[in-house]
Amino acid sequence: MKEKVTVGEAIVRVLEAYGVNAVYGVISIHNLPIADAIGRRGKIRFVPARGEAGAAAMADTHGRFSGLGVALTSTGAGAGNAAGALMEAMNAGAPLLHITGQVEREYLDRDASFIHETRDQMSLLRGCSKAAYRILYPEQAVAIVQRAIQEAARQPCGPVSIEIPIDVQARQIELPCLLEPLPAARQAMDEAAVEALARRLRSAKRPVLWVGGGALAAADAVRRLADLGVAVVSSTHGRGILPDSHPRSLRAFHNDAGVAGLLSQSDLLIVAGSRLRSNETSTYSLALPASCVQIDIDPAACNRNYPMDTFVLGDCSQVLTCLADRLEKGQRPGITARDQALAAVVADAEKALREQLGPYAALSDAVRAALPEDGIFVRDITMSGSTWGSRLLGFERPLRNVHSLAGAIGLGLPHAIGCAIANPGRKVLAVIGDGGLMLNLGEFATAVQENLDIVFLVMNDAGYGVMRGIQKKYFGDRQYYNQLHAPDFVKLGESMGMRACKLDAIENFRSVLDEAVQHAGPALVEVDMAAIGPLNFAGPPQKKLY
Repeated sequence: MKEKVTVGEAIVRVLEAYGVNAVYGVISIHNLPIADAIGRRGKIRFVPARGEAGAAAMADTHGRFSGLGVALTSTGAGAGNAAGALMEAMNAGAPLLHITGQVEREYLDRDASFIHETRDQMSLLRGCSKAAYRILYPEQAVAIVQRAIQEAARQPCGPVSIEIPIDVQARQIELPCLLEPLPAARQAMDEAAVEALARRLRSAKRPVLWVGGGALAAADAVRRLADLGVAVVSSTHGRGILPDSHPRSLRAFHNDAGVAGLLSQSDLLIVAGSRLRSNETSTYSLALPASCVQIDIDPAACNRNYPMDTFVLGDCSQVLTCLADRLEKGQRPGITARDQALAAVVADAEKALREQLGPYAALSDAVRAALPEDGIFVRDITMSGSTWGSRLLGFERPLRNVHSLAGAIGLGLPHAIGCAIANPGRKVLAVIGDGGLMLNLGEFATAVQENLDIVFLVMNDAGYGVMRGIQKKYFGDRQYYNQLHAPDFVKLGESMGMRACKLDAIENFRSVLDEAVQHAGPALVEVDMAAIGPLNFAGPPQKKLY
């Protein structure tokens, strides 16, 4: 006779089989059978977030590193609280399994005012997820979870939601046979299309490769192509795919006039795994050359934002590796006049950015010096994050610069927690704005309770600094609704049980950050921007709107 378990336990056993080592969530009367199974079995770490938005955001960044993040939320308002973080995971292409409860089957869709009930929860989940499933029959639970995991991890990755009525979670079933992970389906590569692209690349005189988050696994191939003479520019999500120190790296200076000129004059631009987002193309007004090729695993990406003359369907790592294999049969060029021009353009772009940043360029340098080589930098949507955090701070490897792809504030704190738990033994430094911090403030308690090795660099300018800059530039300096009351962040950090201090002098940047990074456990450093001086930023470059 087969062993009998609850559906909740059967689901947990599937997660264990897939190597899931952490689940982020908020326990509820509508998910306790699953949470209880996690606790009884003791094989998966449960991280008690203070809100569902935080739980989903933590699972998002965990999945970016591990291949699958898992969030457990309550139903109704609890599932709704996670919606914004699920939308971020969609933008980031993060593999995330979101498990939420549901009312008993007998009362589903009856508008019966059952506790936690919401109208048409499935439509909510479909709207913020790559796919959404409802488990109505206990015997199907494991199979549907397997399908959801496969869907979340299939490129282009994304969050997949499952809702499970509470009575289904609690039902006893015979342990199903389908517990072991299913093999991932791989898409065949078009060899003829790759060969044709190799011929074009071989004859190009001024080729440029634009890499995005879809090429994070292609670092070796991208470096090989750069060694062969291809200039490389990256999206902010793709920072570090090619080390910034490489002589043919244009880094993420795509909005710089000199780099824009190089792009428009290129005789072949290859876009690999990038959406060419609005904030990286001046709202799609950045001029690209006539000869453009796009490589993407998603056929729907073709011509999404820019017209392409050729589309190569396939995994970026596989396609770029095949390109490098074909091109390496020729001679590698030495340092050329074009390389010297590339270096000059990058140097001019960095100089202009440093002049714009003023004292905050020194803060960027201090962060770079203090953060260990294998450290992870997380940035919320702040003036600092969007300027020195995204473009000046150097990166030599991918997935060292983690941030919101949807551009939403408030995710930096839970993103940092997910990064820290997914990467034990590595220091995480998170730059967070005082305004965005208030959205998920309670997750400080999560970081302390889990004793995570994170430095929180809180940029305090007493309001929404990005909005101030935009209002100054586009609205005649009419400053409305951007002033925010905030707590004493040092006292707040200390009350949470973390080490905390204030940074209010340029000469102390290095020593304070060194001390915070060397501290084992959570630490908070408040940067008093009123004392340091203004940071000039009026939002991302865009076409004229106002």
